[in-house]
Amino acid sequence: MENEALQQWVEQISLRYFNRPFVHEATFNSRLKATGGRYFTSSHNIEISPHQLQAFGPDETEKIIKHELCHYHLHILKRGYKHRDADFKNLLAQVGGSRYCQSLPSRVERKTLPFRYKLICTKCGMEYLRKRKLDPAKYACGKCRGKLNLIFLDRKV
Repeated sequence: MENEALQQWVEQISLRYFNRPFVHEATFNSRLKATGGRYFTSSHNIEISPHQLQAFGPDETEKIIKHELCHYHLHILKRGYKHRDADFKNLLAQVGGSRYCQSLPSRVERKTLPFRYKLICTKCGMEYLRKRKLDPAKYACGKCRGKLNLIFLDRKV
C-alpha cells in the first residue's frame, strides 16, 4: 500500500467514525517496529507502521489508525489527548480503536532468546544467567559477595 492510499484510508476512517475531517498528512514509516503508529503534536501528522499491516492485516491497522486519530482530534479540540486522559480512553472505546498494538513476530522471537551469558562466583560457585552482557567488575555475588566471572554461552536459535 502506498502513502496516498493510506492518506485516503485515514481520511475515510476520520469522517466515518469521528465525523470530522483529517486535514493533515498520514504516511507509512518502516522504522516503527515497537509501536503501531505515532501522532505528532507539533505538525498534527500521523505515521503508521507498515509492518503491522503486513503481519496482522487491515483490521488491526484500522484499530491503530483509530488510536492515532483519537490523539489527533482530541488535541485539535484542546481536550485530553494523552493515553492517561479519560477523554482519550472514552473516545477510543467509542470508535473501537486498540489501546495497544500486537507485538511483531520478529520482536517476540527476540524476547524469548535463551540466555547468552553466565556469571559464576569465584568463591561459592553460584551461577547467574543473563540475556544481556554486563560488566562483572561492577557487581558481586548476591550470596557471598565474591567476585564474578563472565562466560559467553554460544547458543544459536
